[in-house]
Amino acid sequence: MAETGTLSAPSHPLIESDHIEGTAVFDANGKRIGSIKRLVIEKISGHVAYAVTSFGGFLGVGSEVHTIPWEQLHYDTKLHGYHTTITAEQLRQAPEFTRRDEALLSGHERQQLSDFYAEPMP
Repeated sequence: MAETGTLSAPSHPLIESDHIEGTAVFDANGKRIGSIKRLVIEKISGHVAYAVTSFGGFLGVGSEVHTIPWEQLHYDTKLHGYHTTITAEQLRQAPEFTRRDEALLSGHERQQLSDFYAEPMP
């Protein structure tokens, strides 16, 4: 995670994956809504495909798992966490396969996930 000092930007543009796990996720209003459990990375390209996240609950109890395309999360130096415009309603309507914790998504499922979050909510 970014340093907690008075810097407005991270001290280095790179971050190790174990520092991302547990990092907070904030909604469009800056309210903490969850945290990142882990990243899923493409072996060949090295690009992050998606993040498995935990939303709701208290201290991990009663939380829901959701898979979110990595491009939907943007690091916010002021919040020291990841900002998203994904809403609670979108999470509730997300495809069921995005709520699995352990299984890796197929290429088809990853495309469905990207398409789902790319479409504006009605």
